[in-house]
Amino acid sequence: MSINLTDPIFTNEDAARKHFEAIRWPNGPVCPHCKAEGQATELKGKSTRPGVYKCRACSKPFTATIGTVYERSHIPLHKWLLATHLLCSSKKGMSAHQLFRMLGFGSYRTAWFMAHRIREGMTDTSHKTTGGLGGANKVVEVDESYVGGKAKNRAHREPAPKKAVLSLVERNGRVASFHVANVTAKTVRPLIVTNASRASALMTDESPIYPRIGKEFSSHGTVNHSANEYARLAGYMHTNTAENFFSILKRGITGVYHSVSEAHLHRYLAEFDFRYNNRSGLGVEDAERAMKAVRGTAGKRLTYRQAH
Repeated sequence: MSINLTDPIFTNEDAARKHFEAIRWPNGPVCPHCKAEGQATELKGKSTRPGVYKCRACSKPFTATIGTVYERSHIPLHKWLLATHLLCSSKKGMSAHQLFRMLGFGSYRTAWFMAHRIREGMTDTSHKTTGGLGGANKVVEVDESYVGGKAKNRAHREPAPKKAVLSLVERNGRVASFHVANVTAKTVRPLIVTNASRASALMTDESPIYPRIGKEFSSHGTVNHSANEYARLAGYMHTNTAENFFSILKRGITGVYHSVSEAHLHRYLAEFDFRYNNRSGLGVEDAERAMKAVRGTAGKRLTYRQAH
């Protein structure tokens, strides 16, 4: 389902609140303080803002935003939903400057912090609870790349600093990406063996850091990029899926964000991983992708001090 930007949830605060409550509480309000279900009474006083409930079990008031990245935010909820939908439907992302202009914020800083909180909601480690990426009769490609802004986009035209990114991509499946300070067998092995099932077939390039790691998996295939070899065994042995993911990531970093700081690179990786893991090819369209991102805000918090 595509996103209809004229939907009232993007323009009307009451509609946005009811939409968010339906996503967070599909079976009715749940008290974030004592976790009681079916014990909420909506407060209707003239001095009470809409969406405030009181728990009959613990007598504490609460709203749907408590315990989410939206908690204590002064930004209207309908703008949160619109910004989330825009980020989720833009394949290569959307800059904070663009959000600042489109949503009419008073400062760029507000849009910047908002975007990082949305990315916090996109952070997903569910593959770790399902045995890792891949599995029996499945292939996991592992590759590293270096991302950063282009020199022509920088004020003094000096070479742009690059940061190393390691990505594990399950063919026809999901991706998990990580920033690593140095690409060595010692630094990448823990990420590979804890995020990919060892029953998988591992595919890498000819880098010397992978052979010993590959012995821990059901099989290990390599291609020699330095010799212009990109596929072997009738196209089975390759890392082209990982390369395709990197092409999207790099176009987003250089074309939309221009450059990202090392301190925040993991948040941008979470954003690109989320869109890839919830792509049309896996049956997830824009509206459902955005709903998953909104649902992912529960149980997460990011303060300005933490983000900055």
